[in-house]
Amino acid sequence: MNFEKKITLAFVMAVLVQTGGALVWAGAAAERITVLERSAEAGRPVGERLARVEAELGAVRAQLDRMERKLEAGNE
Repeated sequence: MNFEKKITLAFVMAVLVQTGGALVWAGAAAERITVLERSAEAGRPVGERLARVEAELGAVRAQLDRMERKLEAGNE
């Protein structure tokens, strides 16, 4: 087999266009990741507060159960 050893201008242009497209795609992906990281950081305090509220709700539910048992025992 005999291959021609010269590189055509079209081949060089195609490689440059693909490289440019890859760089643009990588930059856009990095920006999307940055935005997601910021939104995750902003949501962290909300998650912590929600966990505390759930814990308090469990304590309130337990207290209500005790109160109901006392009321039912008093009515018997």
